[in-house]
Amino acid sequence: MKTHMTRRSALGQLAGATAAVGALGASAGAAAAGANAPLKGRINHSVCKWCYGKIPLEEFCVAARDMGLKSVELLEVQDFPVVKKHGLVCAMVSGVPGGITEGLNRESNHDRIVAFYEKTAPLVAAAGFENIICFSGNRAGMSNEEGLEQCAKGLKRIVPICEKHGVTAVMELLNSRVNHADYMCDLTEWGVKLCEKVGSERFKLLYDIYHMQIMEGDIIATIRRHHKWIAHYHTGGVPGRNEIDETQELYYPAIMRAIVETGFQGFVAQEFVPKRSDALASLRQGVQICDV
Repeated sequence: MKTHMTRRSALGQLAGATAAVGALGASAGAAAAGANAPLKGRINHSVCKWCYGKIPLEEFCVAARDMGLKSVELLEVQDFPVVKKHGLVCAMVSGVPGGITEGLNRESNHDRIVAFYEKTAPLVAAAGFENIICFSGNRAGMSNEEGLEQCAKGLKRIVPICEKHGVTAVMELLNSRVNHADYMCDLTEWGVKLCEKVGSERFKLLYDIYHMQIMEGDIIATIRRHHKWIAHYHTGGVPGRNEIDETQELYYPAIMRAIVETGFQGFVAQEFVPKRSDALASLRQGVQICDV
């Protein structure tokens, strides 16, 4: 079939193409402007340093500060001078012995974890920081009920230390399906039961949105229902734990609005592993997505 193009139709197609190019240029310009836009101030932004392991901490703190972040986290006490030098805080302090797998659900671990809090809590308080992470540990055949009792027993030794120094012990909710097989504190309801059993404002939960999407979904309703037990939030793209953009299944602006609506005053930390070569551009994008 032969087609015949008149001068008028040719000009029409050219005009349409020009408009499309103009629209693309405008869109790119808007995206660039958005990337450099000042933050709105309703979210306290943080970032987990481990996701950017190749970037030296000093350099990373400068980049985080320039993006408008207030915190670089999951650092240990020896890192405090660097973040403070750049006017930042460490919104979640790490370093608890036993890590994720050997936690508070076994009494044999309690003494060393309590000793860590005795040593670390006053240093965290002196630095002006607040949250210190802890973990349930793996089940290794233990029932959820026994784990609840053991964790509560250990935390009732830790909470008086936290109350004395005005800091908070925060247990992270992690998925046991993809990343942390056999981890006990893998459902929000279990974590809430532990909070109720401990009964102190100085023990709360770290609600990791990535992990809880994998385990239970229903993110916004869960946040609205249990927000009083949540001291801190982490982000991450599902599936894959990468950028929190249109490549994944969670819509973070709506989640962040739900968090803001609860009156939350703590920190939201980016904890995705960038796939792109420009990791800091991915971080900046993630922060802008969450800045509602």
